[in-house]
Amino acid sequence: MKVELISITPDAERVIEEAGRTAYLSFDKFTPKPILRLRGRKELLYTENHPELEGARAGEEVELEGKRFRVEERWENSAEKFIKMLIRSGHLSVLEHAYASFRIQGGSRSFTHQLVRHRMASFTQQSQRYVNEKNFQYVVPPSIEKNPEALRIYRDFMEEARRVYALLREIRIKKEDARFVLPNAVFSEIVITANFREWRHIIELRGSKAAQWEIRKMAVEVLKILKEKAPSVFYDFYVEGDHIIRRG
Repeated sequence: MKVELISITPDAERVIEEAGRTAYLSFDKFTPKPILRLRGRKELLYTENHPELEGARAGEEVELEGKRFRVEERWENSAEKFIKMLIRSGHLSVLEHAYASFRIQGGSRSFTHQLVRHRMASFTQQSQRYVNEKNFQYVVPPSIEKNPEALRIYRDFMEEARRVYALLREIRIKKEDARFVLPNAVFSEIVITANFREWRHIIELRGSKAAQWEIRKMAVEVLKILKEKAPSVFYDFYVEGDHIIRRG
C-alpha cells in the first residue's frame, strides 16, 4: 500500500488558531515565537519580549529579573498552545477549518469498503465500470501469505477469477457487469479528503490494535504524514509497532 499526501490546507495550524481565536477575540495573543511556563511564576512568558530565553527548553533553569526559574512547559508558538488547549477541552469543531487529501494505492476493495463508511469525508475511487481489470493486481493477507497451502489455493482462485473476467469481456459483456466476478482482494486506488477533526477520528478508530490490519496500516501512514505537517493537531497520537495509541 502507498499513501501519498496530495493536498493540505496551507499553514493549517495558523488557520485553525485564527478561526478559533475569533470565538474569544484574543488576536492579541498571536505570536510566532516560543511561549514558556515557568515554575513559581503566574504569568506565561512570551519570548517575543524576552529573546534571550527563546532557546530555553522544558526542564531547564533560566534566569529572569535576577531570579532562577525552571521551565515547566514550552510551546513553539501561540498556535501550538492554542490548538492543544482546544483538543484538551474537547472543542474539536475548530479543527474542521483545515483539510488534507490523500491518494491511497495498492489497497484492496475490502479496505476501501471500510474506508468509505466515514461519512464526514469525500472520496473518489477507481471505477471498475470504466477500468479494464483483466490484469488486476490483488492483496494477499499475511495469514494466507505465510501458509503455503492457503497461498496456493488463494492464488489459484485469483487466476480463475481473472480468466473468467477475461472470458466475459471476450464475449462482449460490459465491464460494469463483468466486474461482478472480481474478488474483494483486487487493488483499488482511492482519494480521500477530510478535515482534521475527521482525520483524528479515523486515525483513532482505524489505527487501534483492534482494527483490521489493512486499514490500520493506512491509518499509521496517514498519521506519520500529518504529525509532520500539523504536529500540534495530532500531538497526542503515537505509532507503537503496527498500531496507534493516544496519550494525554
